[in-house]
Amino acid sequence: MKIAGIIILALFFCLAPAGVLWMCRKIKFFGKIGPILILYFIGAIIANLGIFPAGEPKNWLQEMFAGAGSVQELLSNAMIPLAIPLMLFSFTFRKSETRDTLIAMITGLAAVVIAVVAGYPLFSSHINDAPKVAGMYTACLTGGTVNMASVSQMLGVEGQQYALLNTYDMMVSFTYLVFIMAIGIRLARKILPVKTLDYNEAAIQAELEKSGANPYKGIFAWSGLKDVLFLLGVTIIIIGISAGVAIGLSKLLPGTFMMFFILTITTLGIAASFIKPVHDKKFGYETGMYFIYIFSIVVASMANVRALDFTGALWTIGFLAFVEVVSLTLQVLSARLFKVDADTAVIASVTYINSPPFVPMIAASMKNSRVLMPGLSIGIIGYAAGNYLGVIIAQLFG
Repeated sequence: MKIAGIIILALFFCLAPAGVLWMCRKIKFFGKIGPILILYFIGAIIANLGIFPAGEPKNWLQEMFAGAGSVQELLSNAMIPLAIPLMLFSFTFRKSETRDTLIAMITGLAAVVIAVVAGYPLFSSHINDAPKVAGMYTACLTGGTVNMASVSQMLGVEGQQYALLNTYDMMVSFTYLVFIMAIGIRLARKILPVKTLDYNEAAIQAELEKSGANPYKGIFAWSGLKDVLFLLGVTIIIIGISAGVAIGLSKLLPGTFMMFFILTITTLGIAASFIKPVHDKKFGYETGMYFIYIFSIVVASMANVRALDFTGALWTIGFLAFVEVVSLTLQVLSARLFKVDADTAVIASVTYINSPPFVPMIAASMKNSRVLMPGLSIGIIGYAAGNYLGVIIAQLFG
């Protein structure tokens, strides 16, 4: 019974994201919510059905899923190290095309870090594990979900706490996005210089369609499968090297294995993106994101709502809102100081706060296709820098 339960649970966790992705493509309402939030919701329901035993199994169902904890622990620990290199392989790290993009890139990263440092003394006394929370949100608001998940593993954050913190981020970041589209773009154009708009509707529509299309189409064709297997092989080599480096360094600095492990994986993933046979392979980013989807439903399935402490929720949400508002303000002030145009400044802020997949949507809202490539380029740097900045902030306040 126990072995059958382990197999069923492992298959469910691995296949559920495919079903959710299909549902998001077919039903617009779910597509707007997004797969990660839906997977959190499904995982949270499972966690609170009472089918996972807290101690001794009380019925046949709990007996069947008595091995749930080992499955959850294995998958949650394995998915992030697998995802990081795969998501970095296909990125192109190049010198910025324009002065404005380079300035917006640097000031955007600085704005998030300064906002976190400024907000920490105001909110930290009311937030559990405040240094870890600050580090995770720094990683998330400069990179994305993968960075937040990576830093949570480095800092030893429990799965249910990570799921809760990520849910807060989705709530606040969605509100921020609505503000940008409703007011922020027009406001920035009144404060900052405005360049001639280059509205290539076809280019924007192509990016929007690309983001809404099935990114996994062709992955099971022989050419796609070969690429994925090759990239997984490179990833496993990177994980092996990173584990060796982390073991060696953790002997010098006890208790630091996971931190050095993830940071080495990130560094080697970036280095591998410069190797043409690795960089040119397809489906690396998409495979990495699928591992993030599995991670999302697994950690949510570990969150027993009845055991959660919600007392710090409002303070945590307030801290996150403070960081987003202050970072946007600093981004605009920096842009005014360095004479960066309004649309580049706003797209940089959106890229960091909401992540690169939102760039085409905001470019369409701006009616300015010129900011597409700068926005995506800035996002690449954010993904690469997020893990390092998150750890630095956590260590600074820890």
